[in-house]
Amino acid sequence: MENLADKIIEFNKNLTYNGKLPEDFMVLNPYLDNPETLEVMQRFYHKFYNDSLQRKFLVGINPSRHGAGVTGVPFTDTKRLESVCGIAMNSARTHEVSSVFVYDMIAEYGSAEAFYKDIYINSPFPLAIVRKSKGSWINANYYDDKALFNDVKDFMIDSLKKHISLNIDTSEVFIMGKKNADFISKLSQEADLFKKMTVLEHPRYIQQYKSKEKQLYIDKYILALKK
Repeated sequence: MENLADKIIEFNKNLTYNGKLPEDFMVLNPYLDNPETLEVMQRFYHKFYNDSLQRKFLVGINPSRHGAGVTGVPFTDTKRLESVCGIAMNSARTHEVSSVFVYDMIAEYGSAEAFYKDIYINSPFPLAIVRKSKGSWINANYYDDKALFNDVKDFMIDSLKKHISLNIDTSEVFIMGKKNADFISKLSQEADLFKKMTVLEHPRYIQQYKSKEKQLYIDKYILALKK
């Protein structure tokens, strides 16, 4: 039986978005942009997903330029990829706000090994989206613009179906971000994807606006994911 690591790596290697985009939006594919991203992504999944166990699905929005947009690993910047996962990346150095919360939560979960044995993290739009603002490119979310969402919607449903086909538990899905959950709920109803949705605050929101109550949110994540 093909193990989960091989299936995820195959999914990532074949990721490509050729659909329409509104003006001033662009999709970044880290696996095409940096050969080392492909290499460290494979090392990560072979290390933590080298089995055929079913996982719970923790769903983000879309990768940021400084997290999975560089490492190819959701919510993982190069700092935590090296310090926690033991995988060094030489061609880039990144610090990503959401990654700080996720790895603090993973530490309390038990360890990266324990967490990733139970949980699969990815996004309905698994590539980074940026938009032009005042002459430079900044991170964008798939739901920031109505035309953008309409352009990427079918690709997102297809991506979610591919995630599910990896042997993901669909009885309950865990969504990061309330606005994200509103959109995924629509996709789920349309394509009959998930039976139950549990909404958790997004790591970036917690780090930026609720840092004093961070422990409360870590506890909330762990209670939800471990039950």
